[in-house]
This record gives sequence, C-alpha cells and structure tokens, in this order.
Amino acid sequence: MSFKTIDINADVGEGLNNEDILMPYLSSCNIACGGHAGDLETMTKVVRLAKQYKVKIGAHPSFPDKENFGRVACDMPAADLFSSLKSQIRSLQEVLYKENVQLHHIKPHGALYNLAAKDEKIAKVVVEVFKSIAMPIQLYAPYKSVIVKLAKDEKIEVTFEAFADRNYNSDLSLVSRKNNNAILHENSKILDHVLNMIHREKVTAVNGVEVSIKASTFCVHGDTKNAFDILDFLTKELPKYNVRIQ
Repeated sequence: MSFKTIDINADVGEGLNNEDILMPYLSSCNIACGGHAGDLETMTKVVRLAKQYKVKIGAHPSFPDKENFGRVACDMPAADLFSSLKSQIRSLQEVLYKENVQLHHIKPHGALYNLAAKDEKIAKVVVEVFKSIAMPIQLYAPYKSVIVKLAKDEKIEVTFEAFADRNYNSDLSLVSRKNNNAILHENSKILDHVLNMIHREKVTAVNGVEVSIKASTFCVHGDTKNAFDILDFLTKELPKYNVRIQ
C-alpha cells in the first residue's frame, strides 16, 4: 500500500494555554483572532510557537461572540459580519507581519463553520472576505459543503477538512455538542475513525450508515480534554498504517 500524506490541525489561542504541548504534534494550526477568543497577546504567543515548530498558520475567525465562544449563531447583517471577519483576520495578519510569517489558510470557527457549510448567505460572506485579501490563501472546509462550491467557483483553493475527535451525522454534519456522543475520546476509536476516512474515504455516522467523505487535513480540537494524548497517539500510530503527517 502506498503512503498517504495528511495534515493535522488544531484550533488554538482560545485561552487554554496548552499550545506549547500541542504544537510539536501539529502540521497546521488555526489561531483565534478576537471573535470568540484571543487577543494581541495570545496571537503573538501562538504565532511564535508555530514559527518555532514550523507549523502552518491559519486564521480562525468566528461570529463576534466571546460570551458563547462562537458556538451560537449570531443574527447580524451580512455587511457587519463581513467587517467583523475582515477585522479579525487583519489583526492576525498584523502579528504575522511583525513575526515575518505568512498566513496559510482560513478556517471559520464553531457556528460560523457549521452554518457556512449549509447556508449560502453565510458562505457568501466568508467567500467575499477571501476575495478581499490580496494573496492566495487556502480555505479549510468540509467535503460537499455549500461554502466549498462557492469557493471553487471563485478559484479559491480548498482543503477538505474532517474531524478526528468528532462523530458525524449521515448528512456529514457534526453531531451536536449537546449530545453525549458528540466527541470521541478513546484513542483506538479515533484511530479507526481517521484511518477509515483516509484509506477508504468513508465515515461511519452515528446511525451506523457509512457515508463517503474526503479530507486531507484532520482536526483535533485544542479544547478536547485529552487532545495531547490523542495527538501523541495518532503521531505514533498513523505511520504504521502508511500515513505520513506533514
């Protein structure tokens, strides 16, 4: 069997202060830039860590709602959402400029990510933000999502993302965090979950149905309670199954 190459990313800069132990295991990261978490100090700290470990840096903008950690949809005019997302990304770009590092990708956070996957109005706002940035930047987004179609129509480079530590519904949406089975914690189950998506391009939904999926970057959430253990385990085990991380 030939080797497959994947990227492993994590959402960081969200106030957990665990980036120093996670970063050595990542090939890319998504840095909170003020919408749901993060400020100049946290962005600078995490950017410097990513630079130290040669980890690709992405912006992780969200609905401007720190109270709900960006996990609740905000009903706001498209123009206001555009301005907020643009401002969040610009704040990270200013840090990157000072540290002489390039922005590699953008990955929406939380409710914004989930809505952009199915809501054309929200997806259009995110795509318009991409178009306003005068440099090629990748979009991390889920396979078969609304935002992927719009982004590809605008010639935006898309990297399909899947979640190592989350269960899926049969429509490829993530199981709600309100449900007890939303998050995967057991290392062996996470490994099987990821390998199924890599080698077979399938994911087993919570109803037992196998669904087609494609992904080349896999997220382990920085706020999953055993994120370090998951990353350590995947890093050691995946090469045994002809999977390289880079």
